Amino acid sequence: MKTLRLYIIAILLAFTAISSSHMQAQTLRDAGYHNIGRISPNGIVRDANSQSIGFFDNDGTVRNKASKVVGKVKGLQIYNTAGERIGYINTDGTVRNGESQILGYIDKSGKVTDADKNTIGYAQNVHYQWIACYFFFGFFN
Repeated sequence: MKTLRLYIIAILLAFTAISSSHMQAQTLRDAGYHNIGRISPNGIVRDANSQSIGFFDNDGTVRNKASKVVGKVKGLQIYNTAGERIGYINTDGTVRNGESQILGYIDKSGKVTDADKNTIGYAQNVHYQWIACYFFFGFFN
């Protein structure tokens, strides 16, 4: 019984260690792979100096560092403060503006490229919508 209890504790500790690594803030990087910011799992966006520059509310509202609403995310669609769709993300990671013109791409590895396929940054394990808001729609500039 004691052996079983130790085995269960070891499994729980291993699971906790694995889970906590996925819950950490994910680093945003530029094309040169330099740290330019972070996005935490709860939606807080920070710059390279760890200063908060905005956040994503649970309902999809996007706010700047002064908590002013700058946009909204609904599914894979992005809206401005007037409620007009300014962009969307196809299921293949293609980011388009409101007129369906390609702005860039986000691949499964987190590599972010412009419309000409030039690398502009990296963001692994971050919601595609959040990456698009950061790199393509300038919500945190």
